[in-house]
Amino acid sequence: MQVTKDIILNALRSVDDPDLKKDIVTLGMVKEIEINGNLVSFTVVLTTPACPMKEQIRKACVNAVKLLVSQSLEVTVNMTANVTSIENKTIPEVRNIIAISSGKGGVGKSTIAANLAVALANTGAKVGLLDADIYGPSLPILFGFEGKKPYLNDANKLIPFEQHGVKLMSIGTLVSPQQAIVWRGPMASKALRQLIFDSDWGELDYLLIDMPPGTGDIHLTLVQSLPVTGAVVITTPQKLAVADARKGAEMFRWDQINVPILGVIENMAYFIPDEAPEKKYYIFGENGGKSLAEALETELIGQIPIRQGIAENSDFGTPIAVYKSGDIAKVYHEIAGTLAQKIAIRNASVSPTLKVEIRNQ
Repeated sequence: MQVTKDIILNALRSVDDPDLKKDIVTLGMVKEIEINGNLVSFTVVLTTPACPMKEQIRKACVNAVKLLVSQSLEVTVNMTANVTSIENKTIPEVRNIIAISSGKGGVGKSTIAANLAVALANTGAKVGLLDADIYGPSLPILFGFEGKKPYLNDANKLIPFEQHGVKLMSIGTLVSPQQAIVWRGPMASKALRQLIFDSDWGELDYLLIDMPPGTGDIHLTLVQSLPVTGAVVITTPQKLAVADARKGAEMFRWDQINVPILGVIENMAYFIPDEAPEKKYYIFGENGGKSLAEALETELIGQIPIRQGIAENSDFGTPIAVYKSGDIAKVYHEIAGTLAQKIAIRNASVSPTLKVEIRNQ
């Protein structure tokens, strides 16, 4: 039997994308089929380079060709990615805009945003991170560019800093590190819009927005300025933190805003002592993140333990996800993969988010 491209395609119709629940041929994910004697190669274009099912899909493709065509074939599957997006006419080169939010301060939201950005960038994705916490910017410390000022390009736009593969912008680079920002809401909202639109982000697969705690002018300005792909909610296990996180998350579920909640991350879920890494101590309680996810009708996409090293790395400007090995780094990479997965599913199944027009009642 002469092996043809059509025969290979028919075999690959038996391979489903686990997230999108359709076969990879129908989804248009199979490209560049080459046949040379008993050598067969083709490319599978995933919806994100952070796909946690990458190896599973690759093995399924090899098995499908060998079982349905011929065991004698040598099959090479090249895995690449083209990140899915919603239509975004506001910043067309940015494919997905993700709000990282919390109901209250002190839950580790900025640290999680920084590490998720680094973990996504480590997969090969093009990632930006915007510090929208106008009154308490954290990124200059978390990424080690405190006290530095951004340059302007020829188009008179701010050039984001770039650390660990992530493009970064923060109001903290435009004011003195010791200066208190005492602005009314309209001034803070104007500053946020300038950071968004006066920065040269270039092409990005994901722009993560590190939101301030609670709800207020900054949150409304964001959803009125940009079509937000979805929001991730950060909480700690305590009942008080969960209650505040739910209030913050409900803003995104408000009918006039309607931004999908992609998932909940529970920080400080338990304590792991270095001398006994097999033990877990639930010093702040259990199941807070799970209960919040259930209340918001979404999923708990990760639990991050308390472990020595996270704070130290943050203080020295090196997010712990930079290190691809190590227990905590692996946790962040797993969560980043799950988040990318949720974004791809959201883009395939939910209508694009629109910029919000809030009218007085």
